[in-house]
Amino acid sequence: MTLMEFYKAYRSAEISSEKLTELFLERISDLNSEYRAVLEINPDALLIARERDVEAKLGKFRGDLHGAPILIKGNIDTADKMETTAGAMAFRGNRPTKDAFLVKKLRKAGAVILGKANLTELANFVSFEMPNGYSTLGGQTKNARGDFDPGGSSSGSAVGVALDMCLAAVGTETSGSILSPSSSNGVIGHKPTTGTISRSGIIPISFTQDTAGPIAKTVEDAFILFGKMIGYDENDPSTGISKSYTPVLRRIDSYKGMKFGYSEQFLRDLSSGHIEIFEKSLRNVESLGGKVLRISFPHLSEIMNIDVLFYEFPKAISNYLKDKNLAVKSLDDIIRFNHKHEDAIRYGQSILVKSSSYNMNDPEYLKSLLNDRKYSRRSGIDLVMSENDLDAILFPANYGALIAAKAGYPSITVPTGFSEKFGPFGLTFSGGFLEDEKLYSLANLYFLKFSRKLISDLNW
Repeated sequence: MTLMEFYKAYRSAEISSEKLTELFLERISDLNSEYRAVLEINPDALLIARERDVEAKLGKFRGDLHGAPILIKGNIDTADKMETTAGAMAFRGNRPTKDAFLVKKLRKAGAVILGKANLTELANFVSFEMPNGYSTLGGQTKNARGDFDPGGSSSGSAVGVALDMCLAAVGTETSGSILSPSSSNGVIGHKPTTGTISRSGIIPISFTQDTAGPIAKTVEDAFILFGKMIGYDENDPSTGISKSYTPVLRRIDSYKGMKFGYSEQFLRDLSSGHIEIFEKSLRNVESLGGKVLRISFPHLSEIMNIDVLFYEFPKAISNYLKDKNLAVKSLDDIIRFNHKHEDAIRYGQSILVKSSSYNMNDPEYLKSLLNDRKYSRRSGIDLVMSENDLDAILFPANYGALIAAKAGYPSITVPTGFSEKFGPFGLTFSGGFLEDEKLYSLANLYFLKFSRKLISDLNW
């Protein structure tokens, strides 16, 4: 069942939130020991769902998510009976006293927070050797479609959607963490313009790149979830851009008159099978009337690093921990804890150790940050879109996620192919600042014309 199908059935009293929540819990009970998509279940989920049903019978609908069971990534705070650990042993016992801002928005819209999804531990900022989807507390998440890489770091959110453990899910991304698992599991993932959704109450990596975003079975579902999380939060200055931002999903029936760019710079690490899928995707776009142009990012090599993340993480994590009832209060504390508990670092902690040597007061931090902004924005995405009069840039799966992440610009991935060797593969639409609305229209047409048939043919 999709979110839209639930919405219609629920409004006509064909299904209750309590019954659907129970069915999802049964599904999780049956599959989670194998797939490890869910880190923790909300023990009050059924009670909350019953409350939503009572409200619905009285005609008191909170919003478009009323009664909808949603999974959220395990690094997002909830002021309930669940912990917020990001899968890390050092965060065990972290019981926040208030909801993350986006969780407040979801509850206001009537959502039932079903549980916390597993993830690559600390959003994949622990070790260079850690595999996608692994966390100490959650175990190894498996791909929903076969013996393939599950993608990361929002692995459990994507697998949970793909395995029908929820109606939709929330992931987070710093660079590729929504796009990667969504592409790898054949679902929709949206990395929004940074600042449209508050980051308050999310275990962080970066002040400048972090964002939350929806993962869903259809583009329309993702749009609904996205819309309910947008909002200004005085505790997150980046959200000032959302004060007057109310996107609309505009339906189009062709790409006639539109131009799309793709760069061969992002094909170098692809297998021949994936290149074939991507090239077919480009032909699909052309079949809908779009003009596809080959483009090039002239300064891509200047930003092929994650230096800014190393600089920002120590201060970002200390800010998060300062009011938490945990023994660890800093990155150095986490590293020392892990040294004392070697079972907490099965794959080591090379990223944590490396980041601990970085300081935001170092002049090199500002140089790195300004460099990233320049070469991802005005000398990157803005430049190629302006010079070629593009409506969007097309990337294979999450390849290219880094440039949009550093720019803080939006991307949406939709299923476009399947490889027997590597599994599902997505086509990603990326655009400029606050072009989320446009990307949703473009992605929705592609989904309806091609992705939906692919999903049906593969019996997903």
